[in-house]
Amino acid sequence: MTSFLDFEKPIAALESRIIELTETADEGSLDIEAEIAKLQAKSAKMLADTYANLTPWQKTQVARHPERPHFKDYVAGLFDEFIPLGGDRNFGNDQAIIGGFARIGDMRLVVIGHEKGDDTQSRLRHNFGMGKPEGYRKAIRLMDLADRFSLPVVTLVDTSGAFPGVSAEERGQAEAIARSTEKCLSLGVPMVAVIVGEGGSGGAVALAAAERVLMLEHAVYSVISPEGCASILWRTGDKADVAADAMKITAQNLKELGVIDRIVEEPVGGAHRDRGLCIAELGKAIVEEVEALNKLDRTELRNMRREKFLKIGTL
Repeated sequence: MTSFLDFEKPIAALESRIIELTETADEGSLDIEAEIAKLQAKSAKMLADTYANLTPWQKTQVARHPERPHFKDYVAGLFDEFIPLGGDRNFGNDQAIIGGFARIGDMRLVVIGHEKGDDTQSRLRHNFGMGKPEGYRKAIRLMDLADRFSLPVVTLVDTSGAFPGVSAEERGQAEAIARSTEKCLSLGVPMVAVIVGEGGSGGAVALAAAERVLMLEHAVYSVISPEGCASILWRTGDKADVAADAMKITAQNLKELGVIDRIVEEPVGGAHRDRGLCIAELGKAIVEEVEALNKLDRTELRNMRREKFLKIGTL
């Protein structure tokens, strides 16, 4: 059963009523199919209307939904083959950032992304998708392999930010993020980055400095979380909704500003309500983008990437 967010309480109430009536109908005591159909239509319309008018803060909540597809779900649903590669050849193997060789049909590529986990045990193992220095150095190693073998790079970004712990800082977190960003910008092969959930701070940019940046319809992408911004400006996280609106963190805002290039629509009610459809639509978009970029040579790709990021913020 879908977990409902706070702003979905009216929809949750309707769904509960539908379930109650359905159970009554199954018992054969009453013929209430017409009433159930009426409530289902009302629920579907309410869901569509709600998601057509989400505020930036509500979109943030949708982007963080625990049932939203994560990296392992996209790998299982998109690729015909995936060979994971681990370790940074320096310190260890970060479980928050996963990557390896993959294949979609005849298209071979390197895929890298954040994995948040979907239950308590896996979330702890993957550190809630917050990469450490060894994770970004692993990403650099994989991008080097992609460049060497002329394979396109696809990244799936979903993190609240890089891990801010003392141990990560001691191992050079800022340097690793900067090197990963530099590697993205210098690649001579096509690179497509997709913000599938949260795109938080440098931890996201380190895997998203691509010539084509896509976002799912209800994903968010920002330099700091709304709560973090609110705590700095107002000394309280209670104004996170105000901060989210001011920061322009939604896919729609960022498309207008030229920060991203394409928005991939989600199923009505968010990606978590129909994972299969969302993954399939994203797969089509990725294939289209990679095939178009494959027609460009190394110099054209680097120039395209350079021009894209230099234009951001200009009038």
